[in-house]
Amino acid sequence: MIEDEPFGEWAERWLRRRAQRVGEMDAVPLTRGPRRAAHVNPDKPRVIVRWDGYQWQPVTITDDYAAAQRHLNPSPQTDPAPPVETPMPKPAGRHRKPPAGSG
Repeated sequence: MIEDEPFGEWAERWLRRRAQRVGEMDAVPLTRGPRRAAHVNPDKPRVIVRWDGYQWQPVTITDDYAAAQRHLNPSPQTDPAPPVETPMPKPAGRHRKPPAGSG
């Protein structure tokens, strides 16, 4: 026999779970028809929505799936360091250009 949970306990658990989701974000494809898996139509725009505790609020629109993922999961290093330029070694052997003024 299934024992029913008292309504007060259920309501407290439900409110706790609901409060934990505040600020959660999702990317919703801007396509017709039912919502499909995230990898379907990767080139279509997505609307980024945030749960405010009562409803999903639109935040921004991204160009495609990759941009939506970058918005939802920002990298810890937002401004990567510029690449270090290493000097090219001078070529050796007879294929080197002769110095100016010789010859």
